Amino acid sequence: MEDFEVIEKIREYFEENYELLRLEGGHAVTEDIKQLALTQVLYYFQKMKDVANKVTDTEVKLTLPNKTTPKGRNFTIEGIVDIVRDDDETWMYDIKTHDLEYVQSNKEHYEKQLNVYAHIWQELRGQALDKTAIISTAYPEGLKQAHLLNDQFRIQYELSKWNPMVDLEFDQLKVQDVIDDFAETVDCIEDKKFKPAPTEKLREKMEGTNALFGTRVCRNCDARFSCSSYREYATSKGKGERGNFKKYFDDFGSDTDKEDWVNANLQARNPDNL
Repeated sequence: MEDFEVIEKIREYFEENYELLRLEGGHAVTEDIKQLALTQVLYYFQKMKDVANKVTDTEVKLTLPNKTTPKGRNFTIEGIVDIVRDDDETWMYDIKTHDLEYVQSNKEHYEKQLNVYAHIWQELRGQALDKTAIISTAYPEGLKQAHLLNDQFRIQYELSKWNPMVDLEFDQLKVQDVIDDFAETVDCIEDKKFKPAPTEKLREKMEGTNALFGTRVCRNCDARFSCSSYREYATSKGKGERGNFKKYFDDFGSDTDKEDWVNANLQARNPDNL
């Protein structure tokens, strides 16, 4: 299939998926935002088409069953990856929406996960593996700004220096440590021993990115509007997400209305008041 044919298919699938999401969620975006999202997909294809053309297995499910926590609970680790077999080599990719700078600055976080996946592939499936990597799909800020300015020279420059793929090291010796971390986390969740990060943590800039923890991490948490730390962070003086949330919260109604709304959401998220 020629590139122009692939691009037409991408446009077609993009429209179908957008309509499906709009109907399911009841939300729509402006035409500008929609086109920006489509452009991101097309740029991503332009950068990764060589890898995409070599993918032999997509959304491969990897399972590590029959693990036991320190308190005797059984659990299973599962993951989804893409596999590329090229000549005599086999590569494993995990696709993330995280921004490239963050992935590059925090490789050890991703190596832990990929180490377990590689262990499953090599030890349990008995298949050789030559390379593991993260593919970051996030839109580079420089490329985004160049596109908004319609600066074709800068667009080509930003595209040329953008490499969405981050190679990771595989260390068999670290696999058991990661499995043990999973096991302890399972016990904490089952025992309801978890709490939000302190508000000070939400205001810290994360390594490898200009974003704060409260923006980079908390905005992806479905429970953030019922979280005491996030409420304090979001309603404090500031711009952007915090300021927007504060404006919404201030317009909500009386203090009693706000208190009822907060308590109702806390109760919905935490019916046992834990």
